[in-house]
Amino acid sequence: MPPSLKGILWMCAGVFCFSAGDALSKWLGEVHSPVQIIFFRTLVSLPLIALIAHFSGGLRKLSTQRPGLHLVRGLLATAAMLCFVYSLTLLPLAETTAIAFAAPLFVTLLSVPLLGERVERLPLTAAIVGFLGVLVVVRPGGESFQPGALVVVATALFYALVMITTRRYGVREYLWAMVFYVTLVPLLVTGALLPWVWQTPLPWHWLGFLAAGVFGIGAMASITLAFRHAPAALAAPFDYTAMVWAVLLGWWFWDEQPDLWVYIGTLIIIASGLAIAYHEKRTSLKRRPVS
Repeated sequence: MPPSLKGILWMCAGVFCFSAGDALSKWLGEVHSPVQIIFFRTLVSLPLIALIAHFSGGLRKLSTQRPGLHLVRGLLATAAMLCFVYSLTLLPLAETTAIAFAAPLFVTLLSVPLLGERVERLPLTAAIVGFLGVLVVVRPGGESFQPGALVVVATALFYALVMITTRRYGVREYLWAMVFYVTLVPLLVTGALLPWVWQTPLPWHWLGFLAAGVFGIGAMASITLAFRHAPAALAAPFDYTAMVWAVLLGWWFWDEQPDLWVYIGTLIIIASGLAIAYHEKRTSLKRRPVS
């Protein structure tokens, strides 16, 4: 099998794991607080991350010279996780997924003030058009507007800030250190808050917490393998297959059926994200030194 095809398949597998974990979180959110859900997801994921790091070069891969950076990234990730899980209890799965696709658009716009990057006309236009797509999905002021949509927008913003810090400092840190601490901090924060929101899980809820954590680490591992086998510009667009799983899982478990405007807005957001990815690919090729 060609390496590029392997990368695409791993990416699709990782996206499915993320979608399955989101569906489980939505189900658990009918009874349990987002704090409790995030606590158990990270509690299951953290030892698995350490185990993978051990077999990927040893636990020294978890060392860092920037604990403050990881604390900030972890707090941003905590905010993103809590907002996203809470939004799953307020909105249909497909609508939540569609709005969350705005995160790369935030990255494009925030890279100017936060990273000092110069954004060219194509990605800037694509980001603006993408936000119009978000408005189509959210429809503020319309009869179908749900305030929960703003929680998803906050999720996208927090997640974009996590990605920006990764872009800024990721090349100077071990990969699994970045993943480990961005999981450890949410575990500690939600663990501190847990006594105030604790609900004793039923037996099948324990299985849900375990499965959500396993799906989470499965997603991270699969996407890591995807980028090892295929160029990022080729594998990354398959992240949008999450919308397919969101529609199917939402319809299957909750009989959710997105209306036409959700599909139209999603297509606009995806097209904008692909345009930005295409521009970044062309830019990276132009900057590549000639051998």
